[in-house]
Amino acid sequence: MIDCLFCKIIEGKIPATLVYEDGNVVGFKDLRPQAAVHLLFIHRKHTKDINEMTKNDPTQLSDLFHAIRLYTEKNELHKEGFRVVTNQGPFAGQTVFHTHLHVLGGEPLSHFGA
Repeated sequence: MIDCLFCKIIEGKIPATLVYEDGNVVGFKDLRPQAAVHLLFIHRKHTKDINEMTKNDPTQLSDLFHAIRLYTEKNELHKEGFRVVTNQGPFAGQTVFHTHLHVLGGEPLSHFGA
């Protein structure tokens, strides 16, 4: 995707603070963190959102969660807990239309929902 910010990060055209990288997934620090730890995990194959990803190639979601598990275990984020969030569409706050998962932690997070 030519104008995709996250595709440009994958290609090395835009700098990012990478925290994880493998053949399928890239993880990097969010520029506007909402928690002590706020990372974004993206698949190298572009999809616009979680629905498109799971419709076209659901194994990409497994790749993302596998990478998150490896990262959170290696960095001991799993010990106190973390949150994984994705935004689907503009009403949910999605501003970059390349499927991405937010990983938040490193401090107590506010409760919401059930």
